[in-house]
Amino acid sequence: MIESTFIGKGEVRGFVFNLVRSSEKAYIYRVKSEDIEWYEVFKHKVSFGKVSYPTSKAFGIWAKWTYSLDVAEDIFKRINSGELFGVIPADL
Repeated sequence: MIESTFIGKGEVRGFVFNLVRSSEKAYIYRVKSEDIEWYEVFKHKVSFGKVSYPTSKAFGIWAKWTYSLDVAEDIFKRINSGELFGVIPADL
């Protein structure tokens, strides 16, 4: 199970992540860093038996970000329909 709220570590240290929406295929998180807020949308992916949160290298491959919740919702719908990101190999 993926966490609904957490504080980032490493390259996202101190960022606050809050789950906005989830499905069996995708997630939307609202991310806050000081006075900036954006949304990260990514495909459900399991690595070593745990749901993976994307690192910076994953964006564009199986994750996207936007400042708009409406755009994030659209990306979420496209991932769920299979239109965006399609099949992701397990080793990415």
